[in-house]
Formats: sequence, structure tokens, C-alpha cells
Amino acid sequence: MGDAEMQGAPVGESAVFDRSKVMMLLGSLVVAAIVGHFVLAWNRKRRNLPPVVDSAVPFVGGLLKFIKGPVPLLKEEYGRLGQVFTLQMLTRNVTFLIGPEVSAHFFKAQEADLSQREVYQFNVPTFGPGVVFDVDYSIRMEQFRFFTEALTVKRLRSYVEMMVEEAHLFFSKWGEEGEVDLKVELEQLIVNTASRCLLGPEIRNSHLEKVTSLFHDLDNGMLPVSVLFPYLPIPAHKRRDRARKELAEIFSKVIKARKASGKKEPDMLQAFMDSTYRSLKRGTTEEECTGLLIAALFAGQHTSSITSTWTGAYLMKYKQFMPAVIEEQKEIMRRHGDHLDYDVLNEMSCLHRAMKEALRLHPPLILLLRQNHTDFSVTTREGKSYTIPKGHIVGTSPAFANRLPYVYKDPDTFNPDRFAPGNEEDVKAGQFSYIAFGGGRHGCLGETFAYMQVKTVWSYLLQHFELELTGPKFPEVDWNAMVVGIKGEVMVRYKRRQLTCD
Repeated sequence: MGDAEMQGAPVGESAVFDRSKVMMLLGSLVVAAIVGHFVLAWNRKRRNLPPVVDSAVPFVGGLLKFIKGPVPLLKEEYGRLGQVFTLQMLTRNVTFLIGPEVSAHFFKAQEADLSQREVYQFNVPTFGPGVVFDVDYSIRMEQFRFFTEALTVKRLRSYVEMMVEEAHLFFSKWGEEGEVDLKVELEQLIVNTASRCLLGPEIRNSHLEKVTSLFHDLDNGMLPVSVLFPYLPIPAHKRRDRARKELAEIFSKVIKARKASGKKEPDMLQAFMDSTYRSLKRGTTEEECTGLLIAALFAGQHTSSITSTWTGAYLMKYKQFMPAVIEEQKEIMRRHGDHLDYDVLNEMSCLHRAMKEALRLHPPLILLLRQNHTDFSVTTREGKSYTIPKGHIVGTSPAFANRLPYVYKDPDTFNPDRFAPGNEEDVKAGQFSYIAFGGGRHGCLGETFAYMQVKTVWSYLLQHFELELTGPKFPEVDWNAMVVGIKGEVMVRYKRRQLTCD
């Protein structure tokens, strides 16, 4: 018993002592957290840092808000905090710049100050190693030059010829009248066109169905969660990786066969095969051609099919704009007949404005991001100045910024005339008020190609068919991917016709 008593007392004292230590430790942590909060707040005020998005759960809360929906998040915080604010996600700080007044540096900055590579690493599993965001800046700029050389006016002229042929072939299979899901139809047509112009006749004629299926898996493997966790072992990523591997095998066989035959084709694949690195003093490898080709297809095919569908859907809903577009087609036919080429498409200013307005409302990319390497300052419309610290990720959102009410009147309404001569709301608001294709140093290289592609589709449709939306409601946005699509069906009734020139 003596031993028990001897042992009992120290145990009791130890328990009291441990509880005391725990309470003291917890108290210290609480005090440290409070002090830390005020120190951070003081430091933020002293350095003039942007306000921070509130989160009920520190660190994790910002991530949950982001994954739930970037655009709703931006809309809410813009209304509460203004044009500049910071979202804390795990160990990362993402500072958003919303509006032309604060985003100029984002678009104009040198790569050494604001870089793409770190934040777009989530593209590497899709595009593959050794291309675009998996290489340093100097090599990436050379690869972007390859894209530019593949999209010269001379090459665009030949691409338009292919686009017209594909449109004629595709729509000749429609009957005299009927009903179709326009989204599905245009997706297939754009796949056909992109395959013909970018991938070449080998893919278009022999592997199209397989490539289309694989590309679908590749596209669906890029989700909002992929931005932060591109290698997360989820089913969508596993399908993406399998699709990337199979696409590489198909493209590799085509490249090998083309090299062996010595035959040259007027497509983007050939342009990549013939490209040469000036700094490395060598040509492109088979693997690089494959990666660049996937990047080009990813950038051009899906975005063009979405934009084609939105353009037509809005013209059919807002019928007051259709007569001007139809009359433009009649005028084009009076001067050129039913001939379409690069120069004729460039004359279609009404159709161009309709497409531009559809892109304003629905730019395919939700977010544009950069890694900040140097402190810089921005000033809001209200005159508030903030310092954006080195180390922050900096972002802007075409999907949100293109609908700012002080830039665009009735911003949620489709109105192509806002871009008509004399109106030009984007011009009046200043540079970077319209960012559907990005802007500045990293503007979209395929912008002209996209306009040509969509104009070809709709010029052909308007000249040959009467069209009417028949769905119970107007199409909705599908936010469940990085390239924002259209939810559900877009049902359209068509009737074949031929526009007269009188």
C-alpha cells in the first residue's frame, strides 16, 4: 500500500501539472494568434496590401470557395472588397485584379516580373513534357513563334479553303428540314475542321473518330481542382493520362510516315515538323511536334465549337440583330456570289461583332494567372492604391471582367451594336476592357484563326438555312471545366434555303 500511495501522489501531481501546462500552452497559442493577427493586419496596412477574402476556415476555406466556383466567388468579393483583393488558399495567396484600371501591369509585364510557367504547370499532363509550360521562357517563346509561323496570312488563306470545304461537306448531309442539337453538330464540324487544318489528312481521313474520343477525355481531365492538384489520382485525371498517351502514339505514327514519304501537307503539323529552334540550332523532335499539336488542338477546337454555338444561339434569341447579319450576307453574295475565302470573311463586320459579343459574354477561359516575382502597385477607379507583394499569384477573370457595368451598358445583355462604329464601348473604356482573348504580351495567338473558323460556319449556315431555337429555355453555362462550356442540349429547327442577292 505504501508503494501505491507513494506512486499515487506523484501521478496526481503530474496530471495537475500536465493540465496546467496544456492550459498555459493553449493560452499562449491564443495570445500568439491574436498578436499575429494584429501584426499581420498592421503589416498589411503599413505595406498597403490588398484586403483579404474572409474565410470561416483559415487556409482551407479559400480553397473550398475557389473550387466551388471562381466566378461566383469573384462576383461576391468584388462587390464587397472592390477591384483588388487576395484569396488565401492553403499556403498560396492569389490576388485578383478586376477591371482595366488595375490589370494593365498584368498584361504588359515582362516574364521576369509576372510569369506563366509556375501557375500553368497543370497544363503539363495535358500538353506533355518539353513543350509550352514545361520549358523555360526562351524556349517557350521560340515555340510560340512556331505557332505564329503556322498562322501567317498565307497559311490562314489555305486553312479557310479547308474550312469552307468541311462546312459544305458537313451541312450537305442535313435534310431539307429537321431538328438538331446545334451544340453537338457544331462540335463535330469544328473537330472535322480542326483535324483538317491542324492535324492533317491522315488524322482527318483515318483516325478522326478515335482522336475525337481521346480528345474528349483529355478535355474533361482539366477541372478547376486540376489547377492546384494536376496529378491528383482521380478518375478524370487517369482518363486524361491514358488519352494523352494514346494520342501521342497516333501522332507519332503519322509523323514517322510523313517523314518517310517525304510528302508535305499544308497543315499545322507540317509547320511544326519544319520549324527550327534558333537558339538550339536544331529542328523539332517528334515528341515536341506531338505536344505542340495537342496544345494547338486543345486551344482551338473546343473554344471554337463553344463560341460557334453561343454566337448562333444569341442571334436566334435576340432576333432584332438577325436582319443586319442576313442583309450583310446578301450584300456579300451580290459582290462575291457564294464564294467564301479569307478576304470575303474579313468583310463580315456584323457577323464579327456578333461573335465578339458572344465571346464577351462567354469567354472560354475563366481565369488568367501569373506568378509575381517583384512588388508592384495598382490604383483602383476610386483612387485606392495597393502593393501586390512578390510571391503572390496574380489573376484576372475574362468571364467576370467582361461584364463590368461601368464598362459595358447592360452588361448581361447580348448587344453586338455596342461594338459598332460610334459606340465601341470597349475602346471608350480603354485598353484591356475587353479580354476575351487575353491581351498584351500573352494575347491569344489563334484569335484570327478562331474568327475565321466561326465566321465560315455561320456564313454558310445563314446563306443556306432558316434557323430557330426550339428548346424550352435558353442554354446555360456549364462551369464544371476550365474551358467553360454549354450545359445540356441546344435544340434548333432548320429549313434549307438559298439567300437571294436582290
